[in-house]
Amino acid sequence: MTETYAPLFLMFAVAAVIAVAVWMATPLLGAKAPPNPEKQTPYESGSESSGARFVNVSVKFYLTAILFVVFDVEAIFIYPWAILYRSLGGAGLAVMTAFIAALGLALVYCWKKGALEWET
Repeated sequence: MTETYAPLFLMFAVAAVIAVAVWMATPLLGAKAPPNPEKQTPYESGSESSGARFVNVSVKFYLTAILFVVFDVEAIFIYPWAILYRSLGGAGLAVMTAFIAALGLALVYCWKKGALEWET
């Protein structure tokens, strides 16, 4: 079993070492110049904004975004299953049916809770 998963664990270990090395090296190798007034000016148009600076975004916006990601990931799981459908047989069909049923129940729950209602 270790022969099968050893390359996978080695890849994770190398990726973790590289990520930690880059994270640790960034403050050491990065620029240390203090911010100057020119760098602190507004970027977009060069003038100060006159509108609200901190707009409170509704939680429903974030909930809708999370639901989109969840159901997008569902589609990612369905494509490989559809390609391998014939080789998976009845067990693959049962597992995917249970997966889609669970996601369907989650969608119905979110719908009943009003998560899909967009209010302006």
